[in-house]
Amino acid sequence: MAGHRQSKKRRYVTWAVAGTAVVAGAGIAAQTSMAATAWPAQKTFTGRAFDTCTAPSLSAMKAWHTGYYGAAAVYVGGKNRGCAQPNLTASWVKSVNSLGWKLIPIYVGAQPPCQTSRSPEKLTASTAASLGASDAKDAVAKASALGMKAGSPVYLDMEPYDITNKACNDAVLTYVRSFMRTLRGKTYRGGYYGFTSSSAKAIATAPNKTDLPGNLWYALWDKQYTTTADWPWGPTQFTGHSRAHQYMVNSKETRGGVTLTVDRDAWDAPVAVVG
Repeated sequence: MAGHRQSKKRRYVTWAVAGTAVVAGAGIAAQTSMAATAWPAQKTFTGRAFDTCTAPSLSAMKAWHTGYYGAAAVYVGGKNRGCAQPNLTASWVKSVNSLGWKLIPIYVGAQPPCQTSRSPEKLTASTAASLGASDAKDAVAKASALGMKAGSPVYLDMEPYDITNKACNDAVLTYVRSFMRTLRGKTYRGGYYGFTSSSAKAIATAPNKTDLPGNLWYALWDKQYTTTADWPWGPTQFTGHSRAHQYMVNSKETRGGVTLTVDRDAWDAPVAVVG
């Protein structure tokens, strides 16, 4: 995922630095129990998914609809989004959905103050709460404009950082909580992409679970297509269709005569509500 908002050279420099936990069934319950809120039914996909920097063309998506992958992650916004999205429009979303694809919205929000890479938007302890709220509002606006309706998840992309730096980690968690709380206030489900050695670990091991995301997409490049066999935390965490696993990156593949370089994901979690 980091390679999708950074150059390949910086990708490995950043990743070299990397060296809401919930009880069973609570991944959904945590997002659907808000008082006086009528939540749309969760749309879940279980199977193979891919993510790539720029949303492919409609013709490429048609060619790739071979049955191997059933879902595609797309970058809906964020100041740290690294690629232009000429194909990603409401019309594209509608057409791809009609082909049978499930879509996974990603938002590359503010990054940690202690992160070594350069980012157009970084949070600080003093701005974390306000940025979390404003970024979440922007994420909802972007997803909604693309035809991804209430009940959809938004997966917040948090790149590697030093989680042993307490001040930095506390600021990140403040940002994440504000982002997720704002999402849920607008009836969008909270998701989070991070690394098992750092950013995802910070969420899974946080003692205070309040307002943390209910769905965790973990990056662990072990080439294992699973969301269970290599799950590094307690078996009762993020159950109830609340896990996804990015298990391979930079996979150059040709399907239907079209070649794309993608990251591979094992998916068992919410996807966008479209149509």
